[in-house]
Amino acid sequence: MEPVQVERFYLGCLAHASYMIVSQGVAAVIDPQRDVDIYLETAARKECKIEYIIETHVHADFVSGHRELAERTGARIYIGSGSGAEFSHIAVKDGDEIQFGHCCLRFLQTPGHTLESICILMSDRGAPDRPASVFTGDTLFVGDVGRPDLSPAHTPQQLAAILYQSIHEKLLTLPDDTEIFPAHGAGSLCGRQMSSESSSTIGKQRASNYALLARTSEEFVHLLTDNLPARPEYFAREVDLNRRGAAPLSELAPLAALTAPEVLRLQKEGAIVVDTRPAMQFAVAHVPGSVHIALTGQYASWAARILGLDAPLIIAGEDPEHVRESQMRLARVGIEHVAGYLKDGVVGWIQNGFELDYIPQITVQDFVELRDQEPDRIAVLDVRELGELAGGVIENSLCIPLGKLASRLAELDRGKLLVVHCKGGFRSSIATSILRRAGFRDIANLTGGFDAWKTAGLPYAISNSVGA
Repeated sequence: MEPVQVERFYLGCLAHASYMIVSQGVAAVIDPQRDVDIYLETAARKECKIEYIIETHVHADFVSGHRELAERTGARIYIGSGSGAEFSHIAVKDGDEIQFGHCCLRFLQTPGHTLESICILMSDRGAPDRPASVFTGDTLFVGDVGRPDLSPAHTPQQLAAILYQSIHEKLLTLPDDTEIFPAHGAGSLCGRQMSSESSSTIGKQRASNYALLARTSEEFVHLLTDNLPARPEYFAREVDLNRRGAAPLSELAPLAALTAPEVLRLQKEGAIVVDTRPAMQFAVAHVPGSVHIALTGQYASWAARILGLDAPLIIAGEDPEHVRESQMRLARVGIEHVAGYLKDGVVGWIQNGFELDYIPQITVQDFVELRDQEPDRIAVLDVRELGELAGGVIENSLCIPLGKLASRLAELDRGKLLVVHCKGGFRSSIATSILRRAGFRDIANLTGGFDAWKTAGLPYAISNSVGA
């Protein structure tokens, strides 16, 4: 007898996991990404029909493809009661079930991350000895739990207390060998200490998840809400869009190829050039005023945090394929105001006689030598999150998390050489582009970041008391 199949789809740029469950020619999709062809292609390959679409909650960090997937398959959408969803759906509550083939999906109401959050307990009726699995959405991650600050009507402390109750009264009553499949992995903005592991078990999380080790609800609330990173501004907009249901991606207009003079004109009218090339290519030569967000990292998430959802954008990429990929990733977080892309890239810019800008790069060895020679001329800016500082900081550095940098530029000394670093270099390159765009000329990016500093065996402080 063929077992129930579970296939995981992972978007690294959003640290987002979605799932397809298949049994006897029928499929259910959980927490779909916006570009839904991947599910349709998988269903065709597996010779099954998608009949169920399940949202564990109204997502805040990405745009879901539930509306388009429903329109293209005829499937019904299931979401927790009280979601406020404006699209056609079935509201589910504790104990409701879906059954198809050998699969039984039972819904658990687990409010806390959001009020309508649900988890889905899956059992395989064709394999009664097989442990059950639970799709935990943003309620329980591998190594963490969901952030409790997404309700306009509840304080983070109130939501955290509700989340504690949901986890202890629902999830932790499941057998220890129950496998968990969360909606996010390491790097997601929906938690702070997520593991890169794709799955775990209730027993492993009970023993190792820092949040589940809290002995009381009060301790749990403090763990989750003390020093909670600020919620990105675009989250509220994303929730509204997902409550309505996003338009199909086919409605996005194709990008126009813009000449250098056209790009310059649009810049003067308020458009922002987003350079998606690798950091070193950007550093050596780029369109003045560009914001650098490399396509190789968590591009879409940082684009939404740094640029917002409404700014008109122009993409400067390596080639047309990268430009198309950039547009798709932006659409996954609801950024659709893309005017076009720079035709022929920086080469076209030069051919039109326009000047390029650059940002110096400095190795840790050269930085140490320069600091020893001119200690009063150097300032260090650390753009990591405050929670990362426990692993060490460069002495006398100022920490301003990248997401807050644009609003805290007044704290920086324009009279010094500002050396910027993060963990490995991805965020510091974004930071230097923000600084240059704001008029900072005497800046440098520390190549390799704090990882390179530690690898070189250079001294560092245990904590940073400057900047918060």
